Amino acid sequence: MNLVLTVAQIVAPVFILAVIGVGWVKLGHEYPLRFITKLTMTLGIPCLIFTSLMKTEIDPASLTTVSLAAIVSYGAVTLLVYAKAVALGLDKRTYLAPLIFGNTGNLGMPLALFAFGDEGLGYAVVIFAIMAIWSFTFGIWLVSGGGNPLKSLKEPVVIGTALGALFLWQGWQTPVWLTNTLTMLGQVAIPLMLITLGVAVARLTSGDFGRAIWLSIAKAALCAAVAVGVGYGFGLTGIPFAVLVLQMITPIAVTNYLLAERFGADSQAVAGLVVASTLLSVLFLPLALAFLV
Repeated sequence: MNLVLTVAQIVAPVFILAVIGVGWVKLGHEYPLRFITKLTMTLGIPCLIFTSLMKTEIDPASLTTVSLAAIVSYGAVTLLVYAKAVALGLDKRTYLAPLIFGNTGNLGMPLALFAFGDEGLGYAVVIFAIMAIWSFTFGIWLVSGGGNPLKSLKEPVVIGTALGALFLWQGWQTPVWLTNTLTMLGQVAIPLMLITLGVAVARLTSGDFGRAIWLSIAKAALCAAVAVGVGYGFGLTGIPFAVLVLQMITPIAVTNYLLAERFGADSQAVAGLVVASTLLSVLFLPLALAFLV
């Protein structure tokens, strides 16, 4: 019973805020999704990443190990998903990015914070930053069908990550007034991301739901197996191991739908994946937390 209550306390704030977003749309209120998404990705998340890295008290060696484990995990998932897409004849522009990149921002970071506190958030931020860099470079290259992926290195999330890593490495701190300002901006990110997730899911149409369900299940199983294997391979235990697994199994991110729509991939198929994987996460994320907490 104590385990059930613990898991419920962790997931309840996350899903309540998402439900608020769903309710907001169902009540007919206006929600400028693109503006809020841009605001969050341009200001909120970069500030959250920067301040979390700068202020973290986690051992730098542990952060390095988790970072390497995350890089290897995403590399392995990318290769395995590509092989699966080829074997099943899936359109690469439509399916590769969603099956690689999970919702490590909207869901992963809040869950890590509620489950494991500031230490968990510190690890989750690092994994999110690695995923974001891979998503904004290789991911956009996939969906767009070409172009120069290095242009995405100018993204605020990438810049915030690089600066945060530099300040962490050098032991630097910004002036108190600036730190407080950046911290306040970063604190806006998590509730906005969760409400935006609910709004985005409420507005999506499902597409081919049957295929979306089994692909979502396959993605979760594949990512869980890779994360567990890589975590053990790098000798991770406790919170670092739990956060790596949690971040890797998060459902498909809504940003994949926005990118598919922007670059002309099959956005309805991606919408179906987002809806299916998000609904399934209501079941498998609490189960995963029951084993990880």
